[in-house]
Amino acid sequence: MPYVDYAATQPMRQAAIDAWVDAAGCLNSGAQYASGRKARSVLDDARETIAQLLGCEPIEVIFTASGTESNNIAVQGLYNAGSTNRIVSTDIEHPAVREVVSALGKRGADVDLLPVGSDGHVSDLSALDTPADVIACMWANNETGTLQPVREICEHAQGPVHVDAVQVIGKLPVNFSELGATTLAASAHKFGGPRGIGLLLAKRTPAPQPLMLGGGQQRGIRPGTIDVASAAGLAAALKESCAEMEAENKRLGALRDRLRDGVLGSIDDVAVHTQEPALSSHVQFSFPGTDSDSLLLLLDQQGIEASAGSACSAGVQRISHVLEAMGASDEVARGALRFTLGRDTTDEDVEFILDKLPDIVKRARLV
Repeated sequence: MPYVDYAATQPMRQAAIDAWVDAAGCLNSGAQYASGRKARSVLDDARETIAQLLGCEPIEVIFTASGTESNNIAVQGLYNAGSTNRIVSTDIEHPAVREVVSALGKRGADVDLLPVGSDGHVSDLSALDTPADVIACMWANNETGTLQPVREICEHAQGPVHVDAVQVIGKLPVNFSELGATTLAASAHKFGGPRGIGLLLAKRTPAPQPLMLGGGQQRGIRPGTIDVASAAGLAAALKESCAEMEAENKRLGALRDRLRDGVLGSIDDVAVHTQEPALSSHVQFSFPGTDSDSLLLLLDQQGIEASAGSACSAGVQRISHVLEAMGASDEVARGALRFTLGRDTTDEDVEFILDKLPDIVKRARLV
């Protein structure tokens, strides 16, 4: 049955499983004896692979426990290292950035939000003309898949830029050095790596202040004994994702377009929130007269696994702050549904959804 919630997580790749199993016996990579040196060699290989694939130096690769932790270290750490007491962000960020910015604002930070147009893209960069301790913007929105102008933001920013690239890594080419950002966050399970490990790319300077204190590992930015097996699995998954990237984008783009056009051709009164430029894997609709909870329940009864938007709200469905920022009415936002495709999505999956969805929407509108 169709699984179309790849933006939430991907099935773990066999290459990542194999790499994890091979490294599962590794001991502490910080130890000086033979088994420690062996573990450090595995970790160094993972770092070098990641650095080559993402256009950075190995020393800039920081392993964390999640994309959420990476975002927290970057935004809080860069703010704490600064002196302007100012933050620039957007109102469409993932909660891992949005709630951090909000909390810093409550503690006294001066927060400016870049405006977002009805197409879901950041539309005015003038707030970047004033210096800030950190400018935080996602590369691709987790709900709509829309791509933000992060390169232009990095060029114009008067201060360090943090890029939440959780939805982009493994889907689009990334060269950290050329991008010009100070920090960049990723999460292994979004591209088929292990759950429970994230990635933070951090330039040598300015470096984020650590949020935790301990043994000083990883330049002191993220102290603690590193999970060598998960790092190896992350590197393997990233290598495979990057190798498949061009062909997969073409294949998924065609499936996504077939799904979007099929929905528009078979169901009345549909809003499409995903506007180009966007990831080839994403399409978000709204079906006015329905609510997301009813749609998800009816889809699940047919074996279709989708979502309303972010999967990081502790199971609580509420009107999307992303759609609110785009100017969607409450009625439209209540009926949001997100389909995100991935490496195991097939033509048959799309046809199955198109066969079942019209009746599902019809039933949801009667509730």
